[in-house]
Amino acid sequence: MYAALIKQQFSEVVRLSVQEPQAIYNREKPVAVLVNAAEYASFQQWRSAQHEPLLSAQFAEVRSALQQPGIAEPTLPSRSAVQRPNAFVQMLEAEVLAGSARAPTAI
Repeated sequence: MYAALIKQQFSEVVRLSVQEPQAIYNREKPVAVLVNAAEYASFQQWRSAQHEPLLSAQFAEVRSALQQPGIAEPTLPSRSAVQRPNAFVQMLEAEVLAGSARAPTAI
């Protein structure tokens, strides 16, 4: 229904919304939907279940938890404790091994 028509027949549109949602258009663009109260309550419940806190809110929660007395700061493992391959070191080790395999010849 168009917004201008809804102004004239509002009570009828409300009555129809009990049966099914009523889309409201303005210049052929959808601008709103009128739904019954039960559907709206169901939507609100669904939306609150889908809501995930923002990352900034999660960081704020962690910051405030860390400021509580008796909470120790988390410790991170030292970089030397992280063992992962290093292509540069592997190349140098391979060169050293290749160099020791080729013993210099005396003249």
